[in-house]
Amino acid sequence: MVHYCCCWILKYRQNCTSFEWIISLSDFNQCLGRTCYISFCICFRFYNSLPPISKAFGTICVATTAAFHLGLFDPYYVALLYAPIFKQFQVWRLVTNFFFLGKFSVNFGIRLLMIARYGVQLEKGPFDRRTADFLWMMIFGAFSLLVLAAIPMLWTPFLGVSLVFMLLYIWSREFPNAQVSIYGLVALKAFYLPWAMLALDVIFGSPLLPDLLGIVAGHLYYFLTVLHPLAGGKDILRTPRWVHKLVARLRLGQPARVRSEPERSTGTAFSGRSYRLDG
Repeated sequence: MVHYCCCWILKYRQNCTSFEWIISLSDFNQCLGRTCYISFCICFRFYNSLPPISKAFGTICVATTAAFHLGLFDPYYVALLYAPIFKQFQVWRLVTNFFFLGKFSVNFGIRLLMIARYGVQLEKGPFDRRTADFLWMMIFGAFSLLVLAAIPMLWTPFLGVSLVFMLLYIWSREFPNAQVSIYGLVALKAFYLPWAMLALDVIFGSPLLPDLLGIVAGHLYYFLTVLHPLAGGKDILRTPRWVHKLVARLRLGQPARVRSEPERSTGTAFSGRSYRLDG
């Protein structure tokens, strides 16, 4: 749109005086304003098209970091510190630590893009019309990370990056043969993407513990929902009824499809997995 406006103004300039050229700059500003408005509308439409859980998670993470940069809170009061939780009953720390991805930076942008891509693809793909199951996966992942972080040698004050990495790991198991490109330099199968991102963090000097915790939590979910049932074990990680009721009460996502067949395969990685529509 901006390119079209510039070409129109330059063409107009060939047949105008310098005074008329000044007027054409005004037209360009109007055109640029319209372009910005259209771009805003496109971004707003894209934001509204995002599935509810991924959209809420990403939005809260951005809002939390923005509030930090505005000086509205001290990260100490949202960090996962078990002493204040048990001694001073600061139970909000069990939740708030998942929404702080660090300061605005390249790493923050990468984590946010991981939510926007891999979380959204999961929620729109294998978890389409299964918002309750996706929410339960996030809840289980968060709980698993809290348990792991209770081990002193595995403790980290913020588990948001770990939760994002869990989404990446599950996505890589759901679409193992998808071709992905890392910065346009290296192409590899999605199955290896979590380990490639882990290697990049080593190169860039980022802490590895949050990434490793996310991989462990993601594999635990994958094992309990796929590998264990395929081996003849009982499906012990079905979505509780209260999660379905919560999603229905809040009207999140779209209603689940009614299927006559008892089981449905989700593809190469999750073959044999059954979808439970009730509690």
